[in-house]
Amino acid sequence: MKNVQEIVDVLKKKLISLGDVTITPAVLLSAVLILIGAFWLSRFLRGVLRRNVFRRTHLTVGTQETVFRILHYIIMLLGVFIAIQQVGVDLTTLAAISAVLMVGIGLGLQNITSNFISALILLFERPVQVGDFVEVGGVQGRIRAIKTRSSIVETLDNVSIIVPNSNFITDNVTNWSYRDSKVRIHVSVGVSYSSDVDLVEETLLQVGRAHQEVLLNPEPRIQFLEFGDSSLNFDLLVWINDASRQYFIKSDLNFAVVKAFREQGITIAYPQRDLHIRTAVPLELNQRDSDQS
Repeated sequence: MKNVQEIVDVLKKKLISLGDVTITPAVLLSAVLILIGAFWLSRFLRGVLRRNVFRRTHLTVGTQETVFRILHYIIMLLGVFIAIQQVGVDLTTLAAISAVLMVGIGLGLQNITSNFISALILLFERPVQVGDFVEVGGVQGRIRAIKTRSSIVETLDNVSIIVPNSNFITDNVTNWSYRDSKVRIHVSVGVSYSSDVDLVEETLLQVGRAHQEVLLNPEPRIQFLEFGDSSLNFDLLVWINDASRQYFIKSDLNFAVVKAFREQGITIAYPQRDLHIRTAVPLELNQRDSDQS
């Protein structure tokens, strides 16, 4: 009992006074427990929504993450207010103190504030969402998480890149998944000038239609690009559903084009130059000048 009384005395010991408010370890402990409870309540509701609500809807992963993040911010904000009231600090006084502190440390927290506000913009405007395949600042990959300060982009090499949220607002961002996940890829090839262009067109279309990941609606198309220096240049245009697969599918199509062209006797052109050598004109020697010399 003596040990318990000592613990109670320690918890009631005065640490600091703010006006009429006395801060004790017990008060601080209760405030911390409230914040921890708010955090775990947020996680619990996230699990309930994921298991019992979103499974029955057709919401995208990005939309679900937006709902989760907004719900988390609301619950944690309520937790902060309740914790402050538990401590006994007047909210009006706190607001005045916060204003003074923000002026003092605002310059040092510019980047953090910018990234936090950018996170809110991303959550509400949703130019990018979790699950989108994007390219920003030379980084290309799929967004795995949008957090308070930064977002996690997972590249095709399974490398996670931490990108500040402000980059998605201030930089040019290519979002391959925005509104529609379908993207078109180009497979360019040059054939010799002696090739049958109709046969080239038909062979390329067959290659495009034969690939399992190529969409038939919109259907593959062929473009005759130009008369090159050493080749007739064509473009095979195909649509796919997943932008992250574009490089693998393009590689497959390149292999298939080479195989199909060899079977059809179509020659893939390569840079070449024709060298014309003119016969040198023999010099005529003046015999008279030779004898005089």
